[in-house]
Amino acid sequence: MSEAANFQHPVRVYWEDTDAGGVVYHAQYLAFMERARSEWMRALGFGQEALREANLCFVVRSMAVDFRLPARLDDGLSVSVRLAQCRGASLVIAQEVRRDGELLVGAQVRVAAVSADRFRPVPIPEAVLARLNPESP
Repeated sequence: MSEAANFQHPVRVYWEDTDAGGVVYHAQYLAFMERARSEWMRALGFGQEALREANLCFVVRSMAVDFRLPARLDDGLSVSVRLAQCRGASLVIAQEVRRDGELLVGAQVRVAAVSADRFRPVPIPEAVLARLNPESP
């Protein structure tokens, strides 16, 4: 199985992630997912600095989020990243936030490749595509 197939990133819920009741604030799940996507790209050899040096950024184009159950203060979570679709200038990424295997939040995230200097759409470089789809010709 390739590194792109199903990446897992651990997250601990801290006080600043929660509301007054100790429940994770809904927008914080998006930050957890963003961190997991960044670490996934780093594991593939394309950390944020390397992408910027290649004049490439991935920006969120759209997101569908399904909130099922709350996470709470001090929970240990696992945030997964799985490539669902790869196109010439965009990716669709399936993400899940789980606690002890139980699904809390699911999301479908479409990211677009843009140039870092002009924020205009660009094709995903072949080197990145090769790491994302190592089985493709």
